[in-house]
Amino acid sequence: MIVLDRCAVSTVDSAGTEHASGHVVVAGGRISSAGAGPAPRPAEAHTYVDASSCLVTPGLINTHHHLYQWATRGLATDATLFEWLTALYPVWRGLDDSVTHAAASAGLARLALTGCTLAADHHYVFPAGGGDVFDALVSAGRRIGIRLEAVRGSMDRGESRGGLPPDNLVEETEAALIATERAIGAHHCTADDALVRVAVGPCSPFSVSKELMTGAAALARRHGVRLHTHLAETLDEEEQCLAENGCTPTEYAEQLGWLGPDVWLAHTVHLDSDAVKRLGATSTGSAHCPTSNGRLGTGIAPVRDLLDAGVPVGLGVDGAASNEDGGLVIELRSALYQARQRGGPGALDARKALWMGTMGGAQVLGRADALGSIEPGKVADLAVWDLSGMDHAGIADPVAALVLGPPPPLKLLVVGGEVVVRDGVLLTASTDELARELSAAGRKLQEAAR
Repeated sequence: MIVLDRCAVSTVDSAGTEHASGHVVVAGGRISSAGAGPAPRPAEAHTYVDASSCLVTPGLINTHHHLYQWATRGLATDATLFEWLTALYPVWRGLDDSVTHAAASAGLARLALTGCTLAADHHYVFPAGGGDVFDALVSAGRRIGIRLEAVRGSMDRGESRGGLPPDNLVEETEAALIATERAIGAHHCTADDALVRVAVGPCSPFSVSKELMTGAAALARRHGVRLHTHLAETLDEEEQCLAENGCTPTEYAEQLGWLGPDVWLAHTVHLDSDAVKRLGATSTGSAHCPTSNGRLGTGIAPVRDLLDAGVPVGLGVDGAASNEDGGLVIELRSALYQARQRGGPGALDARKALWMGTMGGAQVLGRADALGSIEPGKVADLAVWDLSGMDHAGIADPVAALVLGPPPPLKLLVVGGEVVVRDGVLLTASTDELARELSAAGRKLQEAAR
């Protein structure tokens, strides 16, 4: 049992309930109570925390990432997306299971230390001879102790077929589908508190054939898992789609059966009003990645329009090669700033930013029944933010302090009732060891690319 007492609580429930001084009690891995005023201090509590000057929120949810890229930060820093990919693909040819595990472990640790309790990782690079890189990703999730939506990605459209990746970095269509089905059978769990779920994720229209897109959709729906891909990230993508298919990326996705409540799309930056309506009408989710979009200069997604259209919108960190920070809490502020740059100061407020980082993400990943808010019976995924220091002194509104102020240290990060971070320290792995492994992985990739 965990008792969090005398804390500000932002439940992010449907009513937006908040308590200026309240409590949260966790028992059996779930929230047993949350409310105003002090909690009784039960004798059997394993952990009692006087959380004065802290804000308790649901754990943050990352709806789009490429954890393997943590080993290739700081490259092609001034490139467009297509230029950046062209520069990085030769480096990623050296990816194997050991590099993937090291990169994913470090990336997940960074996410945990910035309030994340669930991360969706889109892994689509499977070099020949690299071993079981997908299993290496899943084992990294278990090592760090946060939840993982492991998206088994794929690419089958290399340069010889008009795609962007080199031919030696893509799979055969049928082989990709077989491997994806194998990953579902090996790792997917349907329980509402599952630590690992598997989704199906052909990479993007410029690296995937029509056959793989439609085959993947059929496979996912046969197994009842979710679908994920990149869409409408850049103007280059839109121009290519118009030239090749005579339609916009959103229209192309709809033709292939890639819109629906079991689908979420990364970025969705370049959408016209009709595309926004299509996503809303079909309840297709969006993973908004503001820092990555800013790093690559791809544009500002129409987040306010998407929310107004009823689109489930969550936040994504994206790959660390295009977001060297790799943390999740900063995306709350980045999302708010970008929305206001596009639509003015009323476009997004601090509470809606927090909603996107919690309940919005849970909706996008199809887990809103169990995650994303602090309500009795829900799984106890919680972030306890310490607002006691100089960085947040004088900010009366704790939600504004979290979203607009510097990233606060974590007093606790709780995943299913288990403490993963305490007083800013990761408990599940040594960050010094993770750093050594990551440095070795990065050197290995760079040497292989020479």
